[in-house]
Amino acid sequence: MHKLLGKRALVTAGAQGIGLAISSHLLRAGCDVFVHYRTSSEGARALAAEAAALGGRCASAPADLTTTEESNALVAQAVAFLGGLDILINNAGSLIGRRTLLEADDRFWSDVISLNVGSVRRVTRAAAPHLIAAAQTGGGASIVNLSSLAGRKGGHGGSLAYSTAKGAVLTFTRSLASELGPQGVRVNALAPGLILGTSFHTTHTTAESARATVAGIPLGRGGNADDVARAAVFLAGEFDGFITGATLEINGGVYGC
Repeated sequence: MHKLLGKRALVTAGAQGIGLAISSHLLRAGCDVFVHYRTSSEGARALAAEAAALGGRCASAPADLTTTEESNALVAQAVAFLGGLDILINNAGSLIGRRTLLEADDRFWSDVISLNVGSVRRVTRAAAPHLIAAAQTGGGASIVNLSSLAGRKGGHGGSLAYSTAKGAVLTFTRSLASELGPQGVRVNALAPGLILGTSFHTTHTTAESARATVAGIPLGRGGNADDVARAAVFLAGEFDGFITGATLEINGGVYGC
């Protein structure tokens, strides 16, 4: 995708699972990439090696995105390395654990919302001036927020807090698209369904549950991280397009618009 050649991208939680695949695909599309991670330093090193082999640029830094200070510092590091920012991929998030309404106390609920919605708000708020500046000089900028099929359908048992958070990400996306559109920044979301081979589903989805879910998928298989990464690269490339405020469903036909 030649239109991404030389574009500058920040990917949160970009060194493992879906984020790792997105970072890799952006590198192969010609982007310079700054990768955030919390504990996945090995994945970050692998991406740096991949970038070197491709003749591109990639750097990384750890940060706790549930704090404003570290979120701001991460964006500052990314902008310093990249020389600006054209693309933001908000991928950080987690179910944390399965708890019903009666089991989820205030601390658990707050932690889930802070990680899945608060991190998107914090990082985007810090990045927005740089994206706006890039849009004014480079013809546009792009934000891609990772939501979930759970944000559409409500998720499986014990995912009430997570599903609520991911639904909020979709609303945040639509509202921010209206707010930043006049300044040339397009904002879209991805809503993946069952994506196999990721730590998320390895940790929180039983083999029996995965088999039952696959049985109901019209395409007859679960997704993989590359399925999501290709969609992320497409929406990232819409920095100068006419798509904004949209959610792209990646679920094999389980749920449509």
